[in-house]
Amino acid sequence: MSAQDTPLRRGWTTGACATAAAKAAWSALNGGGFPDPVSITLPRGEQPAFALAVARMEADGAATVGIVKDAGDDPDVTHGALILATVRHGAPGSGVTFRAGEGVGMVTRPGLPIPPGEPAINPVPRRMMEQALGAVDAEITVSVENGEALAAKTLNPRLGIVGGLSILGTTGVVVPYSCAAWIDTIHRGVDVARAMGLDHVAGATGATSEAAIQARHNLTEPALIDMGDFVGGMLKYLRRHPVARVSIAGGPGKMTKLAQGRLDLHSKRHSVDLPGLAELARRGGGDDALAAAIASGNTALEAFQLAEAAGIPLADVVAEAAWITAAHVIAGSGIALEVVVFDRTGQPVGHAPFRLA
Repeated sequence: MSAQDTPLRRGWTTGACATAAAKAAWSALNGGGFPDPVSITLPRGEQPAFALAVARMEADGAATVGIVKDAGDDPDVTHGALILATVRHGAPGSGVTFRAGEGVGMVTRPGLPIPPGEPAINPVPRRMMEQALGAVDAEITVSVENGEALAAKTLNPRLGIVGGLSILGTTGVVVPYSCAAWIDTIHRGVDVARAMGLDHVAGATGATSEAAIQARHNLTEPALIDMGDFVGGMLKYLRRHPVARVSIAGGPGKMTKLAQGRLDLHSKRHSVDLPGLAELARRGGGDDALAAAIASGNTALEAFQLAEAAGIPLADVVAEAAWITAAHVIAGSGIALEVVVFDRTGQPVGHAPFRLA
């Protein structure tokens, strides 16, 4: 196998590293020593093991463990960063609570998965740490060495996350960001679906929307195309190798980018155009006040929350505009296309129904 054909190596998210560190620290805090390596179970069932770079008891009785993040072959700014978890016993009945240590940011603006005033530790990493420790009362402080400097290379400051990085991850696994490799995988997925005689395939931007669209149509695994951010790569291939029905599924932010004419939905390529989203809200019946609030808002998530509060079906308007963008790519192919917008829990919030592109 040539170097060009060698599969890209996957890595681990900051959330997975923090979970492993917290689990090892909790073990030491309760007399079990520092397990090295320490294994955790990821949301999809994988059980990676992590070597400990730091393992110490603190003067106040807490335990600290550090793990060096390995992002695999992904050009991740946090590759090689030291992720630390300091764990203490919590007050009885407190459950697992979280604090931001040095290098981990605090949320200061609305519209993010974590509310203002909370450490920027996202919901899935929080659940992973809670499950790794069990039903206990514990305080976990997550830190990242040099995290504030690393955060300056991300969108965190622009989003109102101050003081450091976010602790991220929905699967615990970092998939290397390679356009050529990923688009080739998309092509092969379409080929397999066609070879199996499937007449309906679905491309989703992430794990939540993929599971939701699969359940919505009772699709088999081969019908799911690992589209990710590359909706254009999938649609252009389908134009040449069509199937009867195609579903596109994603969250509000990604589908807004598609609605605004973007065929590459990665955050490094394009951000959501909030003034443009405000115009879509007007199209859905929103007034000047709502449009102004959306245009000056912080995130797409906040925009959708504002529209929902005003009774404006913004997700349906976005789905229809996204359908038009996608349909233009596959026009004349005989494909019936739908677009479904799902929220973070996998519930459908917007829909443009099947019709010929």
